[in-house]
Amino acid sequence: MNETLLLEEIERRFDSEWVLLEDPETTPDLEIIRGKVLWHSPDRDEVYRKALELRPKHSAIHYTGTIPEDMVVIL
Repeated sequence: MNETLLLEEIERRFDSEWVLLEDPETTPDLEIIRGKVLWHSPDRDEVYRKALELRPKHSAIHYTGTIPEDMVVIL
């Protein structure tokens, strides 16, 4: 994909998937506003492998689904 999408559009197009974004625009609190989708997959490890392969200079990975209550997220 070569288009920059708002986070709302990313979440609609890639429901319950991990999304690798290049040059994400963020708020001062680092919340994603928009970015260019480089890769997406329901498999988190696949997205991390693609990030290592592509090596974007400035990127973010965002999960578009609901995180289960018993899951721990480390930033």
